[in-house]
Amino acid sequence: MDNTVTWFEVATDDPEGAEQFYGGLFGWAFTRDDGPMDYRMIGYPGGAQPAGGLFNTKGEFPGHAVFHVRVADVEETCARSESLGGKVVTKVIGEGAGTDFAYLRDRSGNLFGVFHQRG
Repeated sequence: MDNTVTWFEVATDDPEGAEQFYGGLFGWAFTRDDGPMDYRMIGYPGGAQPAGGLFNTKGEFPGHAVFHVRVADVEETCARSESLGGKVVTKVIGEGAGTDFAYLRDRSGNLFGVFHQRG
């Protein structure tokens, strides 16, 4: 359902350490994604599907733990965010099958993500 939190992400330059920490703390399981980035799907014990992701920043981005909101249109959501005083940090819009996404900051500087699954 659009405009709901449906994903979370933990980003770190030490993904193996994060797996050990969150796996040991919460019992989360990690499965590598087949995509071009070092991204690992996070599943809960007894969960039927992944609920989040672990992103290897390779030191290129600051570490973070953020929530992601599914939206109908990432481009429009970014424009609306800016009109409300937010800031677009990163935006990736593609074509064909895949995922459009953006990292935004609210007016207080809090980072969060929005995404839309294309075709």
